[in-house]
Amino acid sequence: MEHLEKTYSGKVRDLYAIGDKYLLVVASDRLSAFDVVFPDPIPGKGAILTQMSNCWFTFFKEDIATQVVDLALEKIIVSPNEDLKDRSIIVKKLRPIKIEAVTRGYLAGGGWKEYQQKGSVSGVKLPSGLKQAEKLPEPIFTPSTKAEVGAHDQAISMAEAALIIGEKWAETIKEKSLQLYQKAAAYAKARGIIIADTKFEFGLDENGILTLMDEVLTPDSSRFWDEKSYRVGEEPLSFDKQYVRNWLEAIHWNKKPPAPRLPKEVVEETQKRYRTIFTLLFGT
Repeated sequence: MEHLEKTYSGKVRDLYAIGDKYLLVVASDRLSAFDVVFPDPIPGKGAILTQMSNCWFTFFKEDIATQVVDLALEKIIVSPNEDLKDRSIIVKKLRPIKIEAVTRGYLAGGGWKEYQQKGSVSGVKLPSGLKQAEKLPEPIFTPSTKAEVGAHDQAISMAEAALIIGEKWAETIKEKSLQLYQKAAAYAKARGIIIADTKFEFGLDENGILTLMDEVLTPDSSRFWDEKSYRVGEEPLSFDKQYVRNWLEAIHWNKKPPAPRLPKEVVEETQKRYRTIFTLLFGT
């Protein structure tokens, strides 16, 4: 890829310019948690994130425009190896919308912590007496800021989102996020998986069309729970990054750089869980 200009290096993905209209997105095996990148990669993670996102982009093709373009990697790079093929995608250049569209169907993670303190999540008032991992009366939209690498995303209310991107786009993205979440949740439930929450990202194309971008419903951006073992009030068996977060909480890491080294068993178990959810949802 020597002839391509790297335009951005994120916590997990590297972006390369392809002319004025397209980007090559390469998902690495880097792992981040609590907005810190860890020194130990998860082998094969980048390929799983890319292939899983591609499956969801196809799944949603009738519901929303996506970043995917029909351009073969071989047209850009001479004889790319299989590893690069598996972890790469060519996409449209978009104008990112500067919020993250977090959508929740269950009470978990930061949402559960905020509910315990306030009885609400991102300004959305919830019934009293809800327990950890409990299904919400209906899915809710709880946006956050989109922080730069090394900074922390901050949960915001709909009113605050409207100040950042405008009321029209805030309402449009809320409606679309809930629609996509509910469709994906039904698909996953039929396969024994609960999608507790997820994060979508959107951009605008050159014609101002709302477009689904970045990663979609991956173990990095979502909580996937095993439906058979799910119990309200208990930490669910998850097939996502929560396993690593739980380990980090258990060792009382201060969530500041430098990140601790991950033991071999944590790396291997994370790899196993990522592979498992891909197989359960898409059979590959």
